[in-house]
Amino acid sequence: MSQLAIHDGTVSVLDRLSQVSALRGAPSLAERLLSLDRWVREDLGAFDQELDAIPRGARTIHHAAHHLLDLRGKHLRPLCVALTSRFGAGFTEHARSLAIAVELVHSATLLHDDVVDLAERRRGQPTACVVYGNAASIFAGDWLLIAALRRIRQSGVEGVLDRMLTVIDEMIVAESVQLERRGKIAGAREDYFAIVEGKTAALFRWAMIAGARAADLPVAAETALERYGLHLGVAFQAVDDELDYATSGTGKDALADLREGKITFPLVVALEREPGLRGRLEALLAAEEVSADELGAIAAAVRSCGALVATRALAEEHVQRALNVLEELPAGPPRDALVTVALASLERQS
Repeated sequence: MSQLAIHDGTVSVLDRLSQVSALRGAPSLAERLLSLDRWVREDLGAFDQELDAIPRGARTIHHAAHHLLDLRGKHLRPLCVALTSRFGAGFTEHARSLAIAVELVHSATLLHDDVVDLAERRRGQPTACVVYGNAASIFAGDWLLIAALRRIRQSGVEGVLDRMLTVIDEMIVAESVQLERRGKIAGAREDYFAIVEGKTAALFRWAMIAGARAADLPVAAETALERYGLHLGVAFQAVDDELDYATSGTGKDALADLREGKITFPLVVALEREPGLRGRLEALLAAEEVSADELGAIAAAVRSCGALVATRALAEEHVQRALNVLEELPAGPPRDALVTVALASLERQS
């Protein structure tokens, strides 16, 4: 999907989400998204300009890093920083630096993930590791990570650097759990949530904390916003798990997570409901080559047992929990905007 704000004539992700929402019978959400787009367009335009200003060095690692950055992700984590900062002084230079930092950390993890996963496509295009090689992709991720930490330190916002270091530690632990489980049909719910909360939700939590501290909010408000980030992150991952079974339009190969043996919620549910799937999945992971027919048959079995319905229910549950947390915050445009973001996460198509 394209970036959040209008940039070089492209359509914003908020506009696209509003169109999808209208087509799916959610006109009120479509209207909310258009309103949100108008409200934050200037902020996100400034974010885009600063992201574009990241130095483009001559080294291969710089090319690899910008290969991903130029593909323009959803920028949902920077959006969370921007909206949360609106509870206070707004999207100041300090808040914008933190928004850039969270996007750089996220991008660094993607560059590393694509090497580990042997991924060939990202956002509909060849991955940096395919274009420039694994080593360049790894070092490009390291370069972005250092750039992010430097920006956080230079922002001068108290405590956010230490919190980011803690989050990175959580993400590494979650990645190690996923690595240990890769190719093994464990299917335990506790493993799934340990990975999701550490790998995906942790960075959403930090984005909310960063925006809250840039806005100089009270501790109680910051704590509530961090919980919102946790639930938004779990919902985001659940939708991502569901999209792994989509046939097209996601920007990555269908059933990529299934083929890589990753723990996803549909597999957790399917193994609980259809224990006979375990042998087929183990055979799939052990095979050097897997036929499209066998992948399709397993995907059909996952669908038929209601695992995707359960995954959608999980996403909806955590969106509702995120909305409940927002009731602890002052009413007004920033809170309304975060409600819209949570609801829109369920309409995501990539």
